[in-house]
Amino acid sequence: MSETIAIIGDGAMGTVCAILLANKGYSISLWGYNSEQIHQISENRENRRFLPGIKIPLAVQFTARDEDIFQNAALVISAVPCVFVREVWQRLGGHLPNHIPIISVTKGIENDSLKRPTEIISGLVSARSFAVLSGPNIAQELARMLPATATAASTDPTLAQYIQRIFSTNWFRIYTNTDVIGVELAGATKNVIAIAAGIIDGAALGNNAKAALITRGLVEISRLGLAMGAKQETFAGLSGLGDLITTCFSPFGRNRTFGEAVGSGQSVAEALDSIPGQVEGVNTCRSLMSLAGKYKIEMPITQAVYQIVFENKPVSQAITELMTRQLKPEIAKQK
Repeated sequence: MSETIAIIGDGAMGTVCAILLANKGYSISLWGYNSEQIHQISENRENRRFLPGIKIPLAVQFTARDEDIFQNAALVISAVPCVFVREVWQRLGGHLPNHIPIISVTKGIENDSLKRPTEIISGLVSARSFAVLSGPNIAQELARMLPATATAASTDPTLAQYIQRIFSTNWFRIYTNTDVIGVELAGATKNVIAIAAGIIDGAALGNNAKAALITRGLVEISRLGLAMGAKQETFAGLSGLGDLITTCFSPFGRNRTFGEAVGSGQSVAEALDSIPGQVEGVNTCRSLMSLAGKYKIEMPITQAVYQIVFENKPVSQAITELMTRQLKPEIAKQK
């Protein structure tokens, strides 16, 4: 195949996208901000920080040069942590040719602007089509080609179908969706619930508690999503419930692992220091509290995580306060 796909970000998800697409015959150009790190990955043909033991095909070329990354590119995949999206695209946007579509695989919400990743990027580059690829996609499992699914969401059906075609394999099945807001928001919010799930694991509170957390967590993130214009069905799908379950249970998930460390007694600073890469749920938690206030949405689990992480509330106190909230019906009456 002659098409070149440019990938922005040399973390776990950017690397695994490069491996998958290279194995399908595409030429890949992968950009990272740290030239020394990019050189090491290129020399070793392995991303030892995020995907140790997984070899990277020769069809993947690496660069830290801004002016090189988009040469001959037919598609761009943005795979940088949400906290760096604005900085990276302010830097690279001027080199991006017009009309090349962009797929975001980033999960998060920017703190100050409360924007989703595609909203951040679209404000920095000229008009083009955008899409989101999201789902229960632990990078370490994708790298091992274990069966998985994901959702390609775009308001441009042709772009969604193109992504579906280039990513689908006999072990990775892609579905299309038009609900960009829901898919992107679900991917961000589930990280906060995953921190709470990790806290339950670390505090050894049991599976009953964890099942309740996931179920009620889905309720509150769906509630916010509907207020922001997303579709209810999206939160019951792969990028909603599917991604939430995976993130809350996987031993590879940074957010759950962070929560587990906090739940077992480590300080927030100690827990963050022990985990490579960004714990997206920490930053997202700030944004969700702002959005909950803006849309007047009750998000008690998110609030409890915020209080534990940013206000040093003891885990035991936060759990007690959640369990002793005012009693109410499980299903709220429709207004």
